[in-house]
Amino acid sequence: QVQLEESGGGSVQPGGSLRLSCVASGDIGDINLMAWLRQRPGKQRELVASIVTGGCPTYGASVRGRFTLSRENAGSTLYLQMNNLEPDDTAVYYCHAVGRPGVDFRTWGQGTQVTVSA
Repeated sequence: QVQLEESGGGSVQPGGSLRLSCVASGDIGDINLMAWLRQRPGKQRELVASIVTGGCPTYGASVRGRFTLSRENAGSTLYLQMNNLEPDDTAVYYCHAVGRPGVDFRTWGQGTQVTVSA
Protein backbone atom coordinates (compact mmCIF):
# COMPACT_ATOMS: atom_id res chain seq x y z
CA GLN A 1 0.00 0.00 0.00
CA VAL A 2 0.96 3.62 -0.49
CA GLN A 3 0.39 6.61 1.74
CA LEU A 4 0.51 10.23 0.56
CA GLU A 5 1.29 13.37 2.52
CA GLU A 6 0.85 16.80 0.98
CA SER A 7 2.31 20.15 1.96
CA GLY A 8 2.88 23.60 0.52
CA GLY A 9 -0.57 25.12 0.35
CA GLY A 10 -1.30 28.62 1.58
CA SER A 11 -2.54 32.06 0.64
CA VAL A 12 -1.05 34.14 -2.14
CA GLN A 13 -1.94 37.21 -4.17
CA PRO A 14 -2.90 36.96 -7.85
CA GLY A 15 0.21 36.54 -9.95
CA GLY A 16 2.06 34.81 -7.14
CA SER A 17 3.55 31.33 -6.92
CA LEU A 18 3.32 28.29 -4.69
CA ARG A 19 4.87 24.85 -4.82
CA LEU A 20 2.93 21.85 -3.58
CA SER A 21 4.71 18.69 -2.48
CA CYS A 22 3.35 15.17 -2.12
CA VAL A 23 5.54 12.58 -0.46
CA ALA A 24 4.66 8.96 -1.07
CA SER A 25 5.63 6.19 1.32
CA GLY A 26 5.15 2.46 1.29
CA ASP A 27 5.21 0.40 -1.91
CA ILE A 28 6.34 3.24 -4.18
CA GLY A 29 7.42 0.80 -6.87
CA ASP A 30 3.77 -0.22 -7.32
CA ILE A 31 2.70 3.29 -8.35
CA ASN A 32 1.66 3.57 -12.01
CA LEU A 33 0.38 7.13 -12.00
CA MET A 34 0.51 10.16 -9.73
CA ALA A 35 -1.59 13.24 -10.08
CA TRP A 36 -2.82 16.44 -8.53
CA LEU A 37 -6.55 17.12 -8.57
CA ARG A 38 -8.39 20.06 -7.10
CA GLN A 39 -11.84 20.87 -5.88
CA ARG A 40 -12.90 24.48 -6.23
CA PRO A 41 -15.77 25.79 -4.07
CA GLY A 42 -19.08 24.48 -5.34
CA LYS A 43 -17.50 22.43 -8.13
CA GLN A 44 -16.54 18.84 -8.77
CA ARG A 45 -13.03 17.58 -8.32
CA GLU A 46 -10.99 18.09 -11.49
CA LEU A 47 -7.66 16.91 -12.81
CA VAL A 48 -4.87 19.48 -12.64
CA ALA A 49 -1.90 17.44 -13.84
CA SER A 50 -0.78 13.83 -13.97
CA ILE A 51 2.23 11.74 -14.80
CA VAL A 52 2.57 8.05 -15.55
CA THR A 53 5.71 6.40 -14.20
CA GLY A 54 8.40 6.89 -16.83
CA GLY A 55 6.22 9.25 -18.85
CA CYS A 56 5.75 12.96 -19.39
CA PRO A 57 3.36 15.20 -17.48
CA THR A 58 -0.03 16.13 -18.84
CA TYR A 59 -2.01 19.19 -17.76
CA GLY A 60 -5.56 20.42 -17.57
CA ALA A 61 -6.34 23.18 -20.03
CA SER A 62 -6.85 25.82 -17.36
CA VAL A 63 -3.36 25.41 -15.88
CA ARG A 64 -1.27 24.57 -18.93
CA GLY A 65 1.62 27.00 -19.28
CA ARG A 66 1.36 28.15 -15.65
CA PHE A 67 1.81 24.95 -13.64
CA THR A 68 4.67 22.46 -13.83
CA LEU A 69 4.49 18.90 -12.55
CA SER A 70 7.54 16.87 -11.64
CA ARG A 71 8.21 13.60 -9.88
CA GLU A 72 11.55 13.36 -8.11
CA ASN A 73 13.49 11.61 -5.35
CA ALA A 74 13.34 8.18 -6.97
CA GLY A 75 9.65 8.66 -7.56
CA SER A 76 8.72 9.30 -3.98
CA THR A 77 7.87 12.98 -4.30
CA LEU A 78 5.44 14.73 -6.62
CA TYR A 79 5.78 18.48 -7.00
CA LEU A 80 3.38 20.98 -8.50
CA GLN A 81 4.97 24.35 -9.19
CA MET A 82 2.18 26.86 -9.62
CA ASN A 83 3.04 30.22 -11.18
CA ASN A 84 0.93 33.21 -12.16
CA LEU A 85 -1.82 32.08 -9.83
CA GLU A 86 -5.34 33.35 -10.41
CA PRO A 87 -8.32 33.64 -8.05
CA ASP A 88 -9.92 30.77 -9.98
CA ASP A 89 -7.09 28.52 -8.79
CA THR A 90 -8.47 28.75 -5.24
CA ALA A 91 -9.24 25.16 -4.25
CA VAL A 92 -8.32 22.23 -2.09
CA TYR A 93 -5.57 20.35 -3.93
CA TYR A 94 -5.33 16.59 -3.56
CA CYS A 95 -2.48 14.27 -4.39
CA HIS A 96 -3.53 10.96 -5.94
CA ALA A 97 -1.71 7.72 -6.73
CA VAL A 98 -2.91 4.76 -8.78
CA GLY A 99 -1.38 1.31 -8.63
CA ARG A 100 0.01 -0.59 -11.57
CA PRO A 101 -2.05 -3.37 -13.17
CA GLY A 102 -2.26 -6.30 -10.82
CA VAL A 103 -1.67 -4.10 -7.78
CA ASP A 104 -4.88 -2.15 -7.96
CA PHE A 105 -5.12 0.71 -5.51
CA ARG A 106 -6.18 4.32 -5.54
CA THR A 107 -4.82 6.46 -2.77
CA TRP A 108 -5.56 10.06 -1.85
CA GLY A 109 -3.78 12.59 0.29
CA GLN A 110 -5.65 14.63 2.86
CA GLY A 111 -5.72 17.77 0.71
CA THR A 112 -4.07 21.14 1.03
CA GLN A 113 -5.81 24.50 0.70
CA VAL A 114 -4.64 27.05 -1.86
CA THR A 115 -6.21 30.50 -1.68
CA VAL A 116 -5.51 33.19 -4.26
CA SER A 117 -6.89 36.63 -3.41
CA ALA A 118 -5.86 40.26 -3.48
